[in-house]
Amino acid sequence: MGMISKVFEKIKSKRDLSGNKQIIQLTYIFVGLFLMLIVYISLFVARDSMEIINNTYNKREELFTERIIRGNILSRNGDALAYTDSIPGMEEKRIYPYANAFSHVVGFFGNGKMGIENTQNFMMLKSNNNISERTYNDLNGIKNRGDSVVTTLDTNAQLAAANALDGYKGAVVVINCETGEIVTMVSKPDFDPNDIKEIWNTINNDSENSPLLNRATQGLYPPGSTFKIVTALEYIKEYSDYNDYTFDCKGSFAFDGSVINCYHGLSHGTVGFDKSFAKSCNSSFANITTKLDREKFRATCQELLFGEELPCPLHNEKKSFVPINEKSSTDELLQTGIGQGNTGITPYHMCLISCAIANKGMLMEPMLISEVRSSNGDLVKKYSSKEYKRIMGVDEADEMKHLMREVIIDGTGSRINDTSLYTAYGKTGSAEYSLDKTKSHAWFTGFAETDKEKLAIAVIIEAGGSGGEKAVPVAKSVFDAYFMK
Repeated sequence: MGMISKVFEKIKSKRDLSGNKQIIQLTYIFVGLFLMLIVYISLFVARDSMEIINNTYNKREELFTERIIRGNILSRNGDALAYTDSIPGMEEKRIYPYANAFSHVVGFFGNGKMGIENTQNFMMLKSNNNISERTYNDLNGIKNRGDSVVTTLDTNAQLAAANALDGYKGAVVVINCETGEIVTMVSKPDFDPNDIKEIWNTINNDSENSPLLNRATQGLYPPGSTFKIVTALEYIKEYSDYNDYTFDCKGSFAFDGSVINCYHGLSHGTVGFDKSFAKSCNSSFANITTKLDREKFRATCQELLFGEELPCPLHNEKKSFVPINEKSSTDELLQTGIGQGNTGITPYHMCLISCAIANKGMLMEPMLISEVRSSNGDLVKKYSSKEYKRIMGVDEADEMKHLMREVIIDGTGSRINDTSLYTAYGKTGSAEYSLDKTKSHAWFTGFAETDKEKLAIAVIIEAGGSGGEKAVPVAKSVFDAYFMK
């Protein structure tokens, strides 16, 4: 009997241990699920909650609008870019004092939302005024005023860009290179957000002009000679003796059955690396492109965010690309090297590249909102500048800066070099976009600096022709307006 008792006790002990193991395993599973739930909630609050709350289909927004008068959107100068006119007993109306000038970046509220009106929707439907004031208003059926968002947009520069582009299709983007603050964003054709309900059907169905399209962030264009920034950077990376480079330009370059012509067939004569860039010599850059390692070239393009998701506080086109690979034909390779072929880029992306060059290779996280304040002016939240990523080395950025200065001093960007307000750097481009080789988009990208600030810019004028003749004066107008204050 004693032996049998011991056997039963061992069996029972094993069962207890097995049961305990199962309990422990279940405990781990539930703890794991709980931790996953905490992580998900944290991610939702930090990353996704604003997008969901701002969603047009979220009915919670209606509850906010019943209690809150939508807050203001302000420029960095303190000017009201959007506010709500609220008269008791009458329907609230959203007012845009500058009409068309900020239409794409500030956007509209009504018939949906766009621009800052969309991304900062929730912020403007909250009130952080004194709690006693809010309680009094709630008890008496008075709507509280929502918080104001202060943008990084500069009124003077924005108006200058809008005026300079008047009559054209195109875009202008200006970003502070050292802070990432978006100073200007203009797209043409535009619209008056004050009349959005009345004009909605017209502009929404206008496929020829696409006035609702923000060309600054969503317009994909062939970069033309502005892409020579990328080609030159790759050549500098691969050849330490790049300053010894020379080429005899006769107006065209033939290689392996492909022919590249200089703009209007112009012969540049004997040019070094600097002059090839400053004079935007297609023949010389086609020759340079034949000397590049294709995989390294493609890798540099990727480092410069081609094919990558761009950091952007607004909806943007994420498919800027360079289609070159080992299977690309010689003609594709040469066309890519001078910014033609199938390469596409947005003005916003081009501005980011210039930003990094001016900031010694470091790209800052672009930002549109600097702070949030209550309607009484009290600070609610402040946003700080932060680094995004390094996209080129310090020495490489310095050399590119030197090349871009030569464009202004003795090249195609000379129309901007007659001011004492700032020092300018840049690269022009004339990008062919159709079978008619006489037609081209006008490009300029670059930056201007003083002892205190560095501003990068990208300008495109659709069908504008020469970048030096059409895009450069637009950039000068914007820089003058900003630095003249």
